[in-house]
Amino acid sequence: MKEGFLTTHVLDIYSGKPGSNIKVDLYNITKKRKKIITVILNKEGRSSKPLTLGKNFNKGKYELVFHIGNYYKKKSKISKKIPFLDEVVIRFGISNNKEHYHIPLLVSPWSYSTYRGS
Repeated sequence: MKEGFLTTHVLDIYSGKPGSNIKVDLYNITKKRKKIITVILNKEGRSSKPLTLGKNFNKGKYELVFHIGNYYKKKSKISKKIPFLDEVVIRFGISNNKEHYHIPLLVSPWSYSTYRGS
């Protein structure tokens, strides 16, 4: 039986480099919002292991929260004022828990984009 899993990564399109040291929270929001894990992305902008997998990777609705405002404040590339983007929230569904779901985030201090990657 093949086990599915969830991964993510961040690309800072403002600098053209991976988004390292970004805090990311994963929630299951199918019934009640429940935090699954908090990770800090590594120097490649990825988590060290899947965010969730196997028997803990269920069909349902999920939410990834990327703490982008803190990331750019630490990089000192934008002013210390209230950031335009603070927390980037991506809500998505898992319809087949036997597959690999990859949620990349392309981000700058003023915009973001995502898609289902591979």
